[in-house]
This record gives sequence, structure tokens and C-alpha cells, in this order.
Amino acid sequence: MYKVFIDHKPIILVKKSKRNESFLSISSKEITDVFADTKKYLKKNSLDSPLQLICDKPSKEFKRLFADFKEITAAGGLVKGDEGYLLIFRNGLWDIPKGKMEKGEDEEETAVREIEEECGVRAVLEDLIVKTYHTYTHKKKKVLKTTYWYLLFYYGNKKLIPQTDEGITDVKWATTDELFAIRGNTYGSVNEVLDAFRMAYSDELFGA
Repeated sequence: MYKVFIDHKPIILVKKSKRNESFLSISSKEITDVFADTKKYLKKNSLDSPLQLICDKPSKEFKRLFADFKEITAAGGLVKGDEGYLLIFRNGLWDIPKGKMEKGEDEEETAVREIEEECGVRAVLEDLIVKTYHTYTHKKKKVLKTTYWYLLFYYGNKKLIPQTDEGITDVKWATTDELFAIRGNTYGSVNEVLDAFRMAYSDELFGA
């Protein structure tokens, strides 16, 4: 199964035997232009009601649908510190720090570097939470971004410094409640990170 966010709404490439009967389903064969051909369906769907594209081989269809997209890799993650979880405020929404991979880096190195650049603190990487896909257009080119999201820890009390030249106007430590309160009012892929984090660490977050 592949989940891709288009305009911050999810589409899922899935085999017929694995589909969820509660969600709208269409054949992936109906899709030639993934932006144009899913637009009318996504108007009716939401974060918690994805559009399912039914196919025999999701990995093959994923390659077909996004063959003409420029591929970009990024990494970042949730940073846990003594005062809570690290959030940034960018372009009018609370967000989780992340950024594009540079030449010679791997995903883990990118996550640590980007968090330090965007927030001013150097965190210690722990585990991969989830990998997400989302699309956008840049200079009339279609882009597919793959982002690796990690759980990291910060041990210290260094002052947070927002990277203003990247559009970040605020950085703060958020409580668990504040962290999950941004769900539904942030970017599609960030919602996916929050859901995966809640599922994987529910005992630690909310008690067994």
C-alpha cells in the first residue's frame, strides 16, 4: 500500500482485497494525470477519508502515476525534550521541523541537521516513525517529495532560534495535548506523522 498526499489530502494505492469498504474507491486505471483526475474526488474526501485507487500491483502503479514527477528526499522529525515536543510555526501553520537532503547525506544526517538549522538545537536521533509522500508544483514542475520522519531527543536548555529566512516565525516546546491539537490544522504529511507516532507510542504517551 502507498499513501500519497495531494493538496494535503490522501490517496491510497491498494489491492482490492485490502481496501476499506468505508472509503471511496476507484480503479487506478482511470487515472492518467494524478493531479487532474483525482481532483473531483478529493473535493469530497478528507484527511480521515482517503480516496482509494484499486490496483493489482500498488508498487507498479505508484511508479506509473508519478513517473513524470521530480523526486525530492527530505527528513526531519519529532523532537522530545524536557519541556515537551518541538514545533515550528511556518506559513500560518504549526509544523514539525524537516528539510531537503543535501548531497552526501543520508536521511538520518539530514534530519539532525535540518532540526538544528530550523530550531537552533542539536537532537539525538532515536527511531524512524514513518515515511510519507506528498506532491506539489514548483515553477510549473510536478514534485513528489519523500520525507523520513524520526523520533529524536534533546538533552539541554539551549534557547530556541527560528530560522526566519525559511519562513519560520516561531519555535516552541509543546505539551502532548498541544502537539496533537494541531492535527487537522497542519500539512497532510504532518497529520500522518502524528497518527503513526500515536499508534507506535500510545503507552508512553497516554499510559497502558
